[in-house]
Amino acid sequence: MNYHVYHSIDVINGPGTRCTLFVSGCEHNCKGCYNKSTLNPNSGHLFCQQLEDKIIADLNDTRIYRRGLSLSGGDPLHPMNCEAILKLVKRVKSECENKDIWMWTGYELNELNETQKEIVALIDTLIDGRFEQDKADPSLEWRGSSNQIIHTINVL
Repeated sequence: MNYHVYHSIDVINGPGTRCTLFVSGCEHNCKGCYNKSTLNPNSGHLFCQQLEDKIIADLNDTRIYRRGLSLSGGDPLHPMNCEAILKLVKRVKSECENKDIWMWTGYELNELNETQKEIVALIDTLIDGRFEQDKADPSLEWRGSSNQIIHTINVL
C-alpha cells in the first residue's frame, strides 16, 4: 500500500484531535474529487512498518490526546490497500485503548467484498458513497455530497 500524507495531529477529519492517514489508490474517479493526486495506487510513499508503528505510538502518546484514527485518501478500501488497512485497524483496536476509527470510502456498504467487510466491522464510523458534484454541499458535516451516508458501526 502507498500513502500520500500522514498527519499525527489533525482536527479536520473527524471529531476531536486525531491521527489521519491519506492512502493512495481510488478507482471511483469522482467528478470534482478534491484529492485527485491520491487516485493512482502507486503514487505517494510506501506504507511501511515504521509508519504503522508511529501511528500506534502517536495514538498512545499521552502528551497530546488523540481521540482516534481517520483513514481517507484515495480510498482505504481500494483492493490494493485492504491487507495493510486490515492489519493497521486490528493493531489500533488491540493496542490503543478507547480510540475510535473513522473511514471514508467511495464504496457503499452493499458493494463491499468479504475483506472490506472485515475491515468495516472493526471501525467505528464509516462515511460511504462516491462524491457526487451535483449533490455537493459545503454545509454537510464530515461528507462532501448529500448522497454520502455516515454509518455508526461500533460505539466505544
